[in-house]
Amino acid sequence: MWGSQSSSMYKRTSSRDYSPMVDVEDNSRLLLVDDDDDMNKETETTNPPWICSLPHVLVATLSSFLFGYHLGVVNEPLESISSDLGFTGNTLAEGLVVSVCLGGAFIGSLFSGGAADGLGRRRAFQLCALPMILGAFVSGVSNSLAVMLLGRFLVGTGMGLGPPVAALYVTEVSPAFVRGTYGSFIQIATCLGLMAALFIGIPVHSITGWWRVCFWLSTIPAAALALGMFFCAESPQWLYKQGRIAEAEAEFERLLGGSHVKTAMAELHKLELDKADEPDVVTLTELVYGRHSRVVFIGSTLFALQQLSGINAVFYFSSTVFKSAGVPSDTANIFVGVSNLFGSLVAMVLMDKVGRKLLLLWSFIGMAVAMALQVGATSSYLPHFPALCLSVGGTLLFVLTFALGAGPVPGLLLPEIFPSRIRAKALAFCLSVHWVINFFVGLLFLKLLEQLGPRLLYSMFSTFCLMAVMFVKRNVIETKGKTLQEIEISLLAKP
Repeated sequence: MWGSQSSSMYKRTSSRDYSPMVDVEDNSRLLLVDDDDDMNKETETTNPPWICSLPHVLVATLSSFLFGYHLGVVNEPLESISSDLGFTGNTLAEGLVVSVCLGGAFIGSLFSGGAADGLGRRRAFQLCALPMILGAFVSGVSNSLAVMLLGRFLVGTGMGLGPPVAALYVTEVSPAFVRGTYGSFIQIATCLGLMAALFIGIPVHSITGWWRVCFWLSTIPAAALALGMFFCAESPQWLYKQGRIAEAEAEFERLLGGSHVKTAMAELHKLELDKADEPDVVTLTELVYGRHSRVVFIGSTLFALQQLSGINAVFYFSSTVFKSAGVPSDTANIFVGVSNLFGSLVAMVLMDKVGRKLLLLWSFIGMAVAMALQVGATSSYLPHFPALCLSVGGTLLFVLTFALGAGPVPGLLLPEIFPSRIRAKALAFCLSVHWVINFFVGLLFLKLLEQLGPRLLYSMFSTFCLMAVMFVKRNVIETKGKTLQEIEISLLAKP
């Protein structure tokens, strides 16, 4: 079974045996010198088998599937929920049912870094599954608005805990040559979760009380995540930070194969030497003003620009755009979901071939063009049908190009560029920024649309996309094909 301890003829060594293997003046690729074992030396120059880490990554992406599912689970059933719980026509109550998750997600993201560092990645996954199971059950049995909001808030805390831990875990257990591909699984799983929620919600108008089933079904993947993590590998980087050297070696063997353990452990030891003078505790002051404040600034800005590009506004408004073209909301949701999934699949193929930076650049350029099409569609000089074509085409193009880079890349890139000591807390900080801006975009979008009009508002979104292009070109480094240790060493070597 893939989750059990693998047996190998490889003999593990203690941590002190890695010291003489490291050339402290070499900040490029670390080479392991072992003249007594030519065959082992030869195999270390090849890539580790990708199949070893794949099952662990797939279990971790269940959290992303749940994230997408709970984002979309109330879209179709909202009318039935409001009717059964007695708040039909109360737009504020309906908005709270949809958005209270965002408040819970913000709270959850604040604690995700501490949970991942304090409990370990596996237990942090199990922790995020618990409120999702409890919240889904409470939502399903609710008989009042207050109970529904409580359930949605609990689910939201799990949604906030899950994405940072998933990004950390997938980054840390994946071999360098497929890390981008595996990182794309997070976005794909989110898309599949959204589509599953829409598909499961179809019978809600014909079966009384079906919306309760929609919530209860989500407890199945949540329970699978919690149970599956008992059989998954713990992050070797986290184990090494805890001083559990032998366990880190064992997990590297499960994930990379025995012949790659020495190289991986030597690189970790090299990083430990470079950071010997740094304190163990990571504070908010250090993230904002300390040695690594620049990479934290880059991460926070990437997530901020991702949300300011208007992606959630497009999702919120897409049904209206399609409805004006005579397309039913169910069909519109399918079109948007397929565009999102197709873009994510293309990103998975290209991530480790063309690199993260190029995907980000072309993604934001494509999103700027898509928003320009939306602006053109508002022109009074265009006949009705061409304007509708531009509007629908711009919406689908925006979702597609977002999924190519701006969607999946930040969640993959940031754990790669953050040093291991601050990785969990820095990612939690950046995702907190993401949730705050997400909340305000959702809160203010319709108000701004009413006061500014679609032309000016979409022009602002297009401008933010172009600002993102300039920011990425100037600040983002390429991490394709590099180990986490190599990336960290190269960043430490910069003044």
